[in-house]
Amino acid sequence: MPNENHLPMGISKLDKGYAVSVWAPNAVNVSIRGEFDDWSDEGVALSKEEGGIWAGQVPSLANSQQYQFSITSESGVVLKRNDPRARLLTNSVGASIVYDDDYEWPQDSFSMPDKKSLVIYELHIGTFNCKDRDDNGVANKPGTFHSTIEKLDYLVELGINCIEVMPVNEFAGDFSWGYNPAYPFAVEEAYGGPNGLKDLVREAHARGIAVVLDVVYNHFGPSDLHLWQFDGWSENEKGGIYFYNDWRSDTPWGDTRPDYGREEVRQYIFDNAMMWLDEYRLDGLRMDMIPYMRSVSGSENPADSIEEAYELIRWINSEVQRRHPEKIIVAEDLHGNDFVTNSTEEGGLGYTAQWDADFVHPIRDVLTQPEDDSRDIAIVEKALMRLYSDDAFCRVIYVESHDEVANGSARLAEEIAPGNVDKDYFARQRSVIAAALTLTAPGIPMLFQGQELLEDLWFDDKDPIDWKRNQKFPQLQQAYQTLIALRKQCPSLQSHDIKVTHFDQENGVLAYTRGKDVGDDSSSGTNDKVMVLINFKNQTHENYEVPALNSEQWQCVFNWYGGYHDPHAFSGCENGNNGNDPKLVLNLENYQVLIFQLGH
Repeated sequence: MPNENHLPMGISKLDKGYAVSVWAPNAVNVSIRGEFDDWSDEGVALSKEEGGIWAGQVPSLANSQQYQFSITSESGVVLKRNDPRARLLTNSVGASIVYDDDYEWPQDSFSMPDKKSLVIYELHIGTFNCKDRDDNGVANKPGTFHSTIEKLDYLVELGINCIEVMPVNEFAGDFSWGYNPAYPFAVEEAYGGPNGLKDLVREAHARGIAVVLDVVYNHFGPSDLHLWQFDGWSENEKGGIYFYNDWRSDTPWGDTRPDYGREEVRQYIFDNAMMWLDEYRLDGLRMDMIPYMRSVSGSENPADSIEEAYELIRWINSEVQRRHPEKIIVAEDLHGNDFVTNSTEEGGLGYTAQWDADFVHPIRDVLTQPEDDSRDIAIVEKALMRLYSDDAFCRVIYVESHDEVANGSARLAEEIAPGNVDKDYFARQRSVIAAALTLTAPGIPMLFQGQELLEDLWFDDKDPIDWKRNQKFPQLQQAYQTLIALRKQCPSLQSHDIKVTHFDQENGVLAYTRGKDVGDDSSSGTNDKVMVLINFKNQTHENYEVPALNSEQWQCVFNWYGGYHDPHAFSGCENGNNGNDPKLVLNLENYQVLIFQLGH
């Protein structure tokens, strides 16, 4: 798979000027033009090398100058094309810009947290901390990497140790979710370009926060796409050298699936993945909807499987494991396949973890039921126990993501109380139940920006986070801080061990323990056992009995009820012990969440 001898593509710095190379196998002539020659019609001619690569040296080309390629097709048409590997563009319909990788990184003592201790916070640069808004709160300009940096201390206070950033590759216009990559190697100019991203990584690392980036390899574009028919060649009116030119080109986003069967395209995507990890020092990648890489229809139908994509994915993941074993590669697959996170040596795809549809969908369904009697806690139990590749931490669990809070859906609280999130008791109560499940179940927990602020409506790339909600719901933020701290500090919550110890469908009460049973060998060397108790109904239960595993005292460390978080206010818990039947006896409020630690 690797092509160790392939020429450096794009722009490479020389003692004087730059070496330039571009893949255009069907071109008749290729030249480079730009500010260095006053955008002359002729430009500097490049020579055709082996493999359809055009290369040359341009001594007068300088850093920060704009440039483009002039490509003469076989039909004689002269095409103005941006550099497919440009790190920076004026904008998606503008020109490429020479970008020297001379960024001065500080001495970095940052180390990636172990995946068992990660708490991920997904955010969108354009809306996370957007400053320029109209009177209605709609963004006039998107937020930037630097405005995001301003909120990193807030994330530290919340307890976050990993951010997952939605795609930042150059896309059409200034507003986008990012899943329409026009130039995969370029960093969106409106966000602050490549140096802005490096500043974000530097400042996040200085605060102990890892940075994972969302990347899109299942399609490119579809708009503002110079890769389309790049050198003039195509078949069936399709996309040319970078794309499939037959039925395999079809995706939900247009006929823009990369041709994974071409060595040059595989190398292009592989180099892109390595660029983010090497040049930008990112701590991992999350690959968008890989079913549409490995299959034409995104299904499990063997008839439209794309075997070359499987090879590419294994190549990328194997190389990341070899170069950066501490970094993570997360798949959005959502089909419940163990092979996604099985090792490449075992024939799997080798991802560190995968987003778990078998958690998010059932949990949201249970919590958005309008009637308590429709709330099936057996579904919750099943979601808690889901496992991939015999490893609880091969799954990322969440109740909100950019997909789940848009595309016809909304924020969880909005689904519970449409149009009335701020005043609705049930929205607050059940949103914390969702957070508690996410942060105490086995797996890697993930929150979506603003979830801890009880953000309403749905995600939109022009609807920034309303930070005033931080003052509106201080108890909610305190609840999240406590849950996150427990998740990071309790060894039992970083274990694989989970056991449902109490299941009461009639009353809607579920209890489960995390960690080894007392007397068992514990991986942490301690009996740091945690019990989570949740009332899924809008009714109170007095003198409610919950079986415990021993007669020692359980201390309440989290108590959410009535819209408030106050573990010190908890009372009514007694340690009963009738012979060999130890139990906890307590008063349960409606929709209450209680977390106990043993022996603390």
